[in-house]
Amino acid sequence: MTEPSGKTWILTGSLENFRINAGRGFDVIGFKERRRNQAEQFSPGDEVVFYVTGVQAFGGIARVTSRMFEDRTPIWPRGKKKTPEPYPWRVGAEPVLVLDEDDFVPAEELVPELEHAAKWPAEHWHLAFQGQLRTVGVPDAALLRERMHAAAAAVAR
Repeated sequence: MTEPSGKTWILTGSLENFRINAGRGFDVIGFKERRRNQAEQFSPGDEVVFYVTGVQAFGGIARVTSRMFEDRTPIWPRGKKKTPEPYPWRVGAEPVLVLDEDDFVPAEELVPELEHAAKWPAEHWHLAFQGQLRTVGVPDAALLRERMHAAAAAVAR
């Protein structure tokens, strides 16, 4: 298990978008229109942990391979919103660890140990993962990597 050379981000997204990313080999990660300032902070070596809404679990980790660029080519579904999201701010990426859906790590199991989640009352832990994007500190990044690699190793046995 190698340590990331940069920041660790949590990207919140739908299961459908996660499946699209997995099907593409996590070659590119897109961010919503209003996330440009955050997307500009991405650097090669950063890691992105995917939090999947609906199932409320962590499904994979990708490593950023490029600086942010703009591309409005449709990849992810635009949803049912009045103003569709083109996810125009993107970074190149590569997979680090991708779990099968049955092996996703439930967020609720990690919440008591995540420093990031401690900012909210325990009964409202879901608030820690609202919004598309956030960074986490080194201890949280290590915990997420450890538990996700353990989940992958358990399947390999």
